[in-house]
Amino acid sequence: MASHRKSRPAGTRVAGIRTPALATAALTSVALLSQSADATPAADGVPSLEEVEKKVDALYRQAESATEKYNAAKERTGKQRKRVDTLLDDVARRTQKLNEARDELGSFAAAQYRTGASAPDTATFLLADSPQDYFDQTQLMSRLTTRQKGAVDDYVTEQSATMKKRREAAQGLQTLTETQSDLHTAKATVQRKLSDARAVLSRLTAEEKARLAAIEKEKREKAAEEAAELAKRQAAEKAAQRQPDTSASLSSAPSSSSGAYSTKAQKTLAFARAQIGKPYVWGATGPDSYDCSGLTQAAWKAAGVSLPRTTYDQVNAGTTVSLAAAQPGDLVFFYDDVTHVGIYIGDGMMIHAPKPGAYVREESLYYDGESAIHSVVRPA
Repeated sequence: MASHRKSRPAGTRVAGIRTPALATAALTSVALLSQSADATPAADGVPSLEEVEKKVDALYRQAESATEKYNAAKERTGKQRKRVDTLLDDVARRTQKLNEARDELGSFAAAQYRTGASAPDTATFLLADSPQDYFDQTQLMSRLTTRQKGAVDDYVTEQSATMKKRREAAQGLQTLTETQSDLHTAKATVQRKLSDARAVLSRLTAEEKARLAAIEKEKREKAAEEAAELAKRQAAEKAAQRQPDTSASLSSAPSSSSGAYSTKAQKTLAFARAQIGKPYVWGATGPDSYDCSGLTQAAWKAAGVSLPRTTYDQVNAGTTVSLAAAQPGDLVFFYDDVTHVGIYIGDGMMIHAPKPGAYVREESLYYDGESAIHSVVRPA
């Protein structure tokens, strides 16, 4: 995904570290440097710091949404292109059969012309050299008529089928054109939004940028503490599950700490760990770079499980479980619009492809605050 921030009401925004290209942290440092900034434009027309923050946040959220639309359009375009290719191949085969049927009809017409064949009648009988000649001609005409009728029927049937396939192919090409247009639009939107956000951030001062490392370190430490708390809660829930008198009140999540799911999860995590350090690239599915859903799709594919391409679809590709019941291998989704996903590895940590300019890494589930967590899904 391009960015990963959840919209919050003005005045209650919790700045996270997951927005691309230093956006949130940089803007937080600006706020620290200028705590007296208003929400209204300055007299010289320069936007206030709050306006800048809202603008950058909106740009990355729009880029994030456009990235998922791009991924979906790319998938639809690929499927539609295969369908159109199949239709066009079918049209070509049917056209060849139609031409062969037409040639057969032409051969009958030529035969009739050469023999002067027409419907036998009394005059034909009288003009025949002999009665045998008449009967021979009658039999020939009977054979020609029967075979010709069959050829005509075949031609009409094939012509109708060919025309139907041609219409389907034309409709398929129109749909393909539309999906390609959607793809190009989404791509242009992502690029434009990211470019606009970078332009805004480029105006930050050196002093503001110098504060970023300290701000991000503080947030990572806080996120690590929250991850540790989650690990404690999960341990407590597992202990409670071992108590017969309380088991009925626990989460109804399927038990899969061992067996087939555990085996698949181990393969998934092994793949994901091997990708650590590779760059985030929006729209990428590997092997050299990934966006967030591209990474989760590839990781579970390594375990023999096929996931859909987008976060919108992946969130429905399994069983939803509680955060306290999360197990290694589960997918953790973020934000109300479900635009980011990571792979849970245990102890409140995950592996994910965070944002442009970053690399696949291990990170706390709480890297953008607890409220950013949308749901946990067990895909197999």
